[in-house]
Amino acid sequence: MFARCKRRRGGRMAQDAGVTLTEMMVVIVIIGLIATIVAINVLPSQDTARIEKARADIRVLEQAVELYRLERTNYPTTEQGLQALAAPGTAEGARREPYIRRLPNDPWGHPYHYVLPGRKGAYDIFSLGADAQEGGEGVNADIGNWQ
Repeated sequence: MFARCKRRRGGRMAQDAGVTLTEMMVVIVIIGLIATIVAINVLPSQDTARIEKARADIRVLEQAVELYRLERTNYPTTEQGLQALAAPGTAEGARREPYIRRLPNDPWGHPYHYVLPGRKGAYDIFSLGADAQEGGEGVNADIGNWQ
């Protein structure tokens, strides 16, 4: 901050370059306050973004399942799961490329679940949320194609 001058022998001034403990503490407190404000404003947005990404992924998977049904006249079984969408068709007249390039994981790193018949529709595609367990609230709530 401010340089302190000391008079040396011979009449010349020398600067004592250094920072006091008080100055360091003020800087650390200011940095801490800024970090707190940023964390309070950014963390809730991150959770909302993850939930919205899961909903978007489920919509894409739902479109791929419907295309699969249109071309093959039935939905993939629960045993086949969503992996059936990523495999190229082998039947006569079936498309040669997969219905989806790659299966995404949910924003928390877990695979999406697929159940046929579904409890809430013809089929269910869902994520178990951040806690990877059924039920929950907020970021732990299940997110599915029924919403």
